[in-house]
Amino acid sequence: MGYDNPVVKKLEDLGKQMLDEIRNNESPSFVTGLRSRSNVFYDEATGVIRLGDKKEERTFVNVAQARRFMQTVAIANKCKKFLEEGLHTSIRGLFYQLKFSLGEDVEEELFSDQSESNPLIEDLELALNVKREDLNLSTARKGVVAGPMVLRDRFAGEEIEIDLTKQGRSGWMIPSDVDNGMKIESIDAEWVLVVEKDAIWQRLNEDKFWKKENCILLSPQGQASRGARRLLRKLADMGLPVIAFTDCDAWGWYIYWTIKTGSMNLAYLGTHVAVPEARFVGVTMQDLNDYDFLKNLTIKAKDVDIKRAQDMLSYPWINRHKEWVKELKTVIKTKKKLEQDALQGPKLSFIGDYLREKISENKLLP
Repeated sequence: MGYDNPVVKKLEDLGKQMLDEIRNNESPSFVTGLRSRSNVFYDEATGVIRLGDKKEERTFVNVAQARRFMQTVAIANKCKKFLEEGLHTSIRGLFYQLKFSLGEDVEEELFSDQSESNPLIEDLELALNVKREDLNLSTARKGVVAGPMVLRDRFAGEEIEIDLTKQGRSGWMIPSDVDNGMKIESIDAEWVLVVEKDAIWQRLNEDKFWKKENCILLSPQGQASRGARRLLRKLADMGLPVIAFTDCDAWGWYIYWTIKTGSMNLAYLGTHVAVPEARFVGVTMQDLNDYDFLKNLTIKAKDVDIKRAQDMLSYPWINRHKEWVKELKTVIKTKKKLEQDALQGPKLSFIGDYLREKISENKLLP
């Protein structure tokens, strides 16, 4: 990766724009989108939480903005260096690369805490219309996959083929970047099942659920990472239906909604990571009526669970669906919740039977 990289070109253009402003006796400036809640909205046309058109401008000569302007330029310069070197680091690694004194006998540091650099990375992503991963900044790997899919991974000077049917009990760990140097070589699956918990993913993987049902079996291991959400978006773009399977409580359900509509924090990535086509198979409060054994396996919901359910009822992208209003109100009224793990009550392999039955009868929520 080097000067022919389009992201390097964008960084160079940003620098040239600032130099031109200086030559014209203007203050160099940096313009990015405003990432505050007031500029976030639910786009009904796409079904995605997105960022509005409001902009934020930072100039060097503004005393209140000079430090952040300088820090932003330093991050841009360092990322350009990473790209030209073909090397990657974490946002923590970037912070340490930029944690130095501004001069001899000067106590002031360019960055004294990572909380200063993290939001400026997001500003740069937004200003350049790129993802953090495009700047060679990686995050922790999170999420596992198994199923009939072959990937080609070009990394660290090597190119390897990864067959996701041959990853054994551990599956393939999803990296933070599934775009740069990563290609889906072939895929024979017909759909994708997203399983909230790793333990349930392992149960289904042992049963070879992905082989029997010809699907991609993916667990984000809790809230989905950027890499997992981006991979799901790519699979949906290839025409594969995405079905989510989580705990029956507000936290599990919000994992589904984050996959489906995106999140307010990552509204600036909007359509790049959201999968509005996704559907939900369970677990639901309605399952208590449809599967008698589950009535003895509920857990008492805590105050924080009830508060989260009440918060979700206020979200316009959720309360527009009467099915979800009914589910959330049932949690609030009964003060009960249900884990995916409870489906193993009758027998360990019942989880697969449950999924097959609900999907074949189209008992899916929007």
